[in-house]
Amino acid sequence: MILYSWNVNGLRATAGKGFNEWLQASGADVVGIQETKLQKDHEAGFSQVPGYSVNFLSSTVKKGYSGVGVYSRPAPLAVNAELPDPQFGGEGRLLHLEYPEFHFFNVYFPNGQMGQHRLDFKLAYYEAFLAHAQELRKHKPIVACGDFNTAHTELDLKNAKSNEKTSGFLPEERAWLDRFIAAGYVDTFRMFEPGGGHYTWWDYRFQARARNVGWRIDYFFVSEELRPKVARAWIADEVMGSDHCPVGLELAL
Repeated sequence: MILYSWNVNGLRATAGKGFNEWLQASGADVVGIQETKLQKDHEAGFSQVPGYSVNFLSSTVKKGYSGVGVYSRPAPLAVNAELPDPQFGGEGRLLHLEYPEFHFFNVYFPNGQMGQHRLDFKLAYYEAFLAHAQELRKHKPIVACGDFNTAHTELDLKNAKSNEKTSGFLPEERAWLDRFIAAGYVDTFRMFEPGGGHYTWWDYRFQARARNVGWRIDYFFVSEELRPKVARAWIADEVMGSDHCPVGLELAL
């Protein structure tokens, strides 16, 4: 099974830069996208994709903000939106599809750079997500992908020292990723690539992508039970169309 995750930073814009062509050529069974920036009445225009069922969740609190979507060839057993706690609803951040072999989460985690209140919200969201995943994991394994909005270690961004006080690389954000991994979730890319210099997001300014001055903030995690099924994991940094690139996972199910 081939899975992709991609923060498209506006599906309407990325669609004009070859998204559908990439999707059809990808061979993907499941694709989770984040930051679609769709409004509810835009969703139908992106839902007719040959071979895929499509689910979207758009923000109800702000137009042109956030939003996630999942393209799936296998029919899911169930589709759920958002975390169970209603305080985290409305921003269009999470789709949960249940498949026979695993629970699949596509998540656009909050950004903490807009002030302390959003950083607090981000950290609380992290904790609520882990608790929810752990509850569902009692019954079958977890695959979680998306834009986590945090670089885990100094290997995961170009300029670690100068970003130590920037949300996205704060000690408390990185500590949550430590706890997530300690709880039994595997950063699949790190199973195959231990070194630095591999990024998934580049600032649109300063020719950052051409210079490879980036951050690795997009991930595929699997719960430990699925580790033996991970055949490969990669960053598709050759794919353009967004300030993020897709990340991929192959499971030998």
